[in-house]
Amino acid sequence: MSTLTAERTTAAPATGRKAPKRRLRGEAKLHPLVWVFVVAVMGFSLIPFYWLVNTSLKKGASLSQGELFPSQPTLENYLVVFQNPEFLLALRNSVIIAVVTTTVALVFASFAAYALARLKMRRKGMILTLILSVTTFPAIAIAAPMFSIWREVGLYDTLLGLIIPKLTFALPLAIYTLTSFFKEIPRELEESAYMDGATPFVAFRKVILPLAVPGLATTAILVFISVWNEFLLAVTLTTSPESRPVPVAIAFFSGTSEFDQPLGTISAASVIITVPLVILVLLCQKRIVSGMTAGAVKG
Repeated sequence: MSTLTAERTTAAPATGRKAPKRRLRGEAKLHPLVWVFVVAVMGFSLIPFYWLVNTSLKKGASLSQGELFPSQPTLENYLVVFQNPEFLLALRNSVIIAVVTTTVALVFASFAAYALARLKMRRKGMILTLILSVTTFPAIAIAAPMFSIWREVGLYDTLLGLIIPKLTFALPLAIYTLTSFFKEIPRELEESAYMDGATPFVAFRKVILPLAVPGLATTAILVFISVWNEFLLAVTLTTSPESRPVPVAIAFFSGTSEFDQPLGTISAASVIITVPLVILVLLCQKRIVSGMTAGAVKG
C-alpha cells in the first residue's frame, strides 16, 4: 500500500495547475479553412442584398456609378415608394394572398399529412411522390391554359384567382414536409389519449398538434416565402393594380420622365418587401431550426 501511495504521489503534478480538460467524444475542432469557407459563403450571399440597399440610397446620376458606398445617400426613393398608392395596394394584396394561402395550406396539409403518416395503406411512398411531383411541375406550362379558364369562369384579375393556383403548388410542399414530421411523433401518445376516452380528432387536436408546432412553423415559413415571391402566375393572371401583388407591381414601376430610370425606386421597393421576410425568419428561427432537425436524433 505504501509503495502504491508513493507512486501516486510521485506521479501527481508538482505545480498547482489544473489538468487540461479532455475533449468530449464527438466534439470536433473546426479547421480554420472551414471558417474561411463559411465567411466566404456568407459574403457571397449578402453582397447582392447589400448592393440592393446601396442602390436604393442613390439618386440621379449616382445610380450609374459603381460606388461601393453612396457618396450622397438619400431616403428619397423610399419616400417615393411609400407615396405610391399602387405600391401600397399591391403590398396589401400580397399580404392577403400569402396569409390566406399559407393558412389554408396548413389546415388541409395537416390532415392529409397526419393520415399519410398514421394510416396503414399500400403504396404510401408512391402517393407522396405524386404529391411532391406537383411542386416540380413548371408553372409556365399551366399559365396559358389557366389564363383562358380564369377568363371564362370570372376569376381572372381577382385575388381568389391568384390564391387557388398558388395553393396548388403550396399544398403539396406542406403535405410532404408535415408527413415526415408527423412520422417522428411517437404513437404511444395517441394510444394513451385513446385509453383516456379521446376520439381520433381530439387526440390529433390536443396531443399531436401541440407537439407539431415546430414543424407547422417551418412549413408556414416555407409556404409563405414561396407564395410571397411568386411572379409568373401573378403577372399572367392579373391586369389591374387592384389585384396585382408586390412583385408584379414593382415590375411596372416607371420613372418620373421618359428618360428617367426607376432603378432607385425598384431597389427601394425590393428592400421593403424583403425586410418582412427577414424579420419573420429571425423571429421564428428557433422554430425553424427545431422543425427542420426534428427526428434527426432518436432516443
